[in-house]
Amino acid sequence: MHRDEFLALLSSEGFNEAVTVTREASASLDIHAHPFDAKALILEGDLTIRIGDDANTYRAGDIFHLTTNVDHSERYGPHGVSYLVGRK
Repeated sequence: MHRDEFLALLSSEGFNEAVTVTREASASLDIHAHPFDAKALILEGDLTIRIGDDANTYRAGDIFHLTTNVDHSERYGPHGVSYLVGRK
């Protein structure tokens, strides 16, 4: 999916705030949760999200969705990651 299509999707689903996030290569965030829903389009690099025992890796063009208050950890690939994320 392309950026403009994704922004239209976010708007249609009520995600009114969208920001671009960039994370450093091979960095990570320990288990945490967000007080908002997050839907993101990976622009560059890759990101692995672990929820419980399940881990999924997302690459450029992929979309992920995290619902409010879901405990998860994040690991960024060897080239880091940049993603466009909508929050609600």
